[in-house]
Amino acid sequence: MPRGPPREKYPVFKNVTIYRIAPGWSATLEAMETALDAARFVPCGATQDKAVGWVEPRGEANGPLAESVAGQRILKLMIESKAVPGSVVREKADEEAEHIEATTGRKPGKKQMKELREDALLSLLPQAFPRRMAVWVWIDLANGLLITDASSQGKADELVTALVNVFNDLSLTLLQTAITPQTAMTSWLSAPVSDEDEGGAPGGFSVERECELKSGDEEKSVVKFTRHNLATDEVRKHITEGKLPTRLAMSWEGRIGFVLTESMQLKKFAFLEGVFDDRAGDGDSGFDTDVALSTGELQKLIPELIEALGGEIVPGMAMPDAPAAAPAKPKQEAVTAVGDDEDPPF
Repeated sequence: MPRGPPREKYPVFKNVTIYRIAPGWSATLEAMETALDAARFVPCGATQDKAVGWVEPRGEANGPLAESVAGQRILKLMIESKAVPGSVVREKADEEAEHIEATTGRKPGKKQMKELREDALLSLLPQAFPRRMAVWVWIDLANGLLITDASSQGKADELVTALVNVFNDLSLTLLQTAITPQTAMTSWLSAPVSDEDEGGAPGGFSVERECELKSGDEEKSVVKFTRHNLATDEVRKHITEGKLPTRLAMSWEGRIGFVLTESMQLKKFAFLEGVFDDRAGDGDSGFDTDVALSTGELQKLIPELIEALGGEIVPGMAMPDAPAAAPAKPKQEAVTAVGDDEDPPF
């Protein structure tokens, strides 16, 4: 199943993480704008290693920081960081320590060496190139959901911190379902299917051609399938032997492709060919149309995904099929790869 052409104007949710907004929170567009403006993004200073703040979703200088399109709120967080290799910092600090020892006859102690490394970092930061990463935020007030495209848990945590800093009364929890993604993926891959079947997933979902299975034993072995038919005895045999799915490529209604993870992130999220064919322009950027189309598709997919995972559970309620504790990350995993994981899974 081919991917659609790359687009850059609408919020590009290459990853999707879903949060539930605690009941009772609401904010007018004007109130949001005022709160965000107090934390507007300012680039790193000469000796600053990180800057976090809000920028204009449309990319227009001095434009609104909170956009409303068809009732949906769109925000954009910018994270800028500057890094200096630790080896360079140590080298500069060691040079200064050698100079101190040569001129005073005294070798710097641990406390002074720490200060020398801090001074070395500050002196090198102005020469470091800044790197920027944007994180999109979609707030669906009608359904009480907040969706972000943060690529890692660390970035997601940073985003949540930035949000609660500007909206003091906002409370977020990761969306939880009665059936864990890992349990559901195991069931879908284990289901007996015919050669014509696209997989054991329910409703409008189809299992595609990529998955990762991990064992929970001492070997911590990993098997990866890419561009591979997953409705086979080979895959089911791995599951019978105790390897559980941690990632599974799926598609929905032939319109959206993604890789579902055990933590319920949607990775490699992409609108498939044809979804934007009927897109009508709304000016030079097409921002409003693209936001309306992309959020509209997600508003249909998310409830169906929740239903496929047994429905949402109330935060704090014990999960009926609570997953086993994740095994500690091994120093080295035994990995078997089937296929070429450089290609899309669709």
